[in-house]
Amino acid sequence: MAKQENRLVPVKLDSYKPLREVVFDSLREAIINGTLRPGERLMEIQLAEELGVSRTPVREAIRKLELEGFVVMVPRKGAYVAGISLKDIADVFEVRACLESLASGLAAERITNEEMEDLERILVRKAEIIAQGDLPAFVESDTQFHDSLYQCSRNQRLIQMLNNLQDEIQRFRSVSLAFPGRPQEALEEHRKIVEALAERNISEAQAAAWDHIERAENSLMEIIRRNQPEGVDSDDGQG
Repeated sequence: MAKQENRLVPVKLDSYKPLREVVFDSLREAIINGTLRPGERLMEIQLAEELGVSRTPVREAIRKLELEGFVVMVPRKGAYVAGISLKDIADVFEVRACLESLASGLAAERITNEEMEDLERILVRKAEIIAQGDLPAFVESDTQFHDSLYQCSRNQRLIQMLNNLQDEIQRFRSVSLAFPGRPQEALEEHRKIVEALAERNISEAQAAAWDHIERAENSLMEIIRRNQPEGVDSDDGQG
């Protein structure tokens, strides 16, 4: 059997962090950005080789990831990336729609001309990335757009609440934007938000943001229902 191509980047030592923390951060990021997929088995030896470390910090990192809910331990089988249930998705997007709609409404009141130009530049960049077919870069630019939008609200408590959802949002974003045609749709939805902001139209900005989040949720639900990747739990989380 051919050896699987490395997907993880060897860790770089940080004098301010113990090695186990650096490994933990690397694995956590790989789960959030979708490099390590829901239901995938985590093999200590393979991960250690890819990260360029021994098995000990990998084992310690996996234990910490389990405590934070990113990994599940299956008796006599090992560690697996935690799955995503449809109930998880519904819960997160329900909260996200409310918060992002509020952030967009506040941004319509408070955004500066410079910030408007920054959002416009992000839209241009997103269109270029779509033409290049670079999904990881599009996910990154999508994240940048939303982070910039949050800042325009000028409400630090709101920004903090949205940041608290970032791990879940980023995991979902990496999956939903892989849905065929979704990047272009997301770009058009972002344009509607920016147009509402430019017109200082609070209600339109709120509605556009709410519609965008609903469509993102629908794409994510659909891609899970169609593909049912291993380890993704499609039940409602109550069984």
